[in-house]
Amino acid sequence: MEGAADGAGEGVVLGLDVGGSNTRAVAAALDGSRLARGVSGPGNPSAHGVSVACAAMAAAAGEALDAYAREYGRPRVLGGVAGVSGIGPLLRGAGRAAFAGIWEALGTVTPVTAIHDVLVAFAAGTPEPDGHVLLAGTGAIAAAVGDRRMTAAADGLGWLFGDHGSAYWIGHQAAKRVVHAVAVRAPLGALADEITRAILGTGLDGAGRRQAARVIAAAQARPPIELARLAPLVSRAAEAGDELALEIVAEAARLLTGTVASVRPAGARTPIVLAGSVLTSQGPVRRAVLALLRERWDAPVTVAGDGAGAAAWLAALDVLGERDAPAHDVFTGDTEIG
Repeated sequence: MEGAADGAGEGVVLGLDVGGSNTRAVAAALDGSRLARGVSGPGNPSAHGVSVACAAMAAAAGEALDAYAREYGRPRVLGGVAGVSGIGPLLRGAGRAAFAGIWEALGTVTPVTAIHDVLVAFAAGTPEPDGHVLLAGTGAIAAAVGDRRMTAAADGLGWLFGDHGSAYWIGHQAAKRVVHAVAVRAPLGALADEITRAILGTGLDGAGRRQAARVIAAAQARPPIELARLAPLVSRAAEAGDELALEIVAEAARLLTGTVASVRPAGARTPIVLAGSVLTSQGPVRRAVLALLRERWDAPVTVAGDGAGAAAWLAALDVLGERDAPAHDVFTGDTEIG
């Protein structure tokens, strides 16, 4: 590794991937040859508030810059990109001022730009400027991207009104179907037992409406979005051949593909990027979505790589321009081709 003084004063860019669970930052040389990382807590300003979000971004970016300085010397920050989930509050009024204040405190030469997290997710899967992205994590959204700007979007309407096929949707469907089966004393498979144990902390003592009420009361005592934690149980059960899990997976894949279809023309040949934990994880939902996408479109499908690295790549692209664009895979890692 090169000595700390070797990189003193060189220009770097910042990239941030700001989500509801954590905030990740990358400080990188313009060609991606040197980089350092930082991580902090939740940064979604719509879910956690502007002050919490800005504190998370400042902590992650500061950690990345400090780590860079320890290895290569204190850099000059030329600019950056932050892909922010729930970006709305940062685009106006006090939220916009608070966001700008982060970078002034860190001494950036040019401001960091806040963009929708789906644009960073798209850039994490392809260097192309045009295409579509399907993001399915806790929530779900599909977007059309043109010239690296979001030109159309579908779903992303939150757990109460949308997010079809997301981890929340999958967990909710599993819990709902289990409760109905318990209430009418229908036969219960392995998934039903796992779901009830996850919700209750113990197995069911029999069946019937009284037992169903126990599951309902335990689930309703927690924030609804916590049902997203049940999604991995569904995936594991589907891999084992559980009939209920397979039904839920098939419906999730159908809904997610339909969300893409609502923003993507039938004959499009541009890339489709899969992002979010439901689709970046190998498993039955991703396989089912890939199969349905291939039926509809003859186009490359990739899996998103490092989101913070992709944001840093976009920032380097802003500094260098398209002609001198840095290597995409140096920042994002290898993307898996579907």
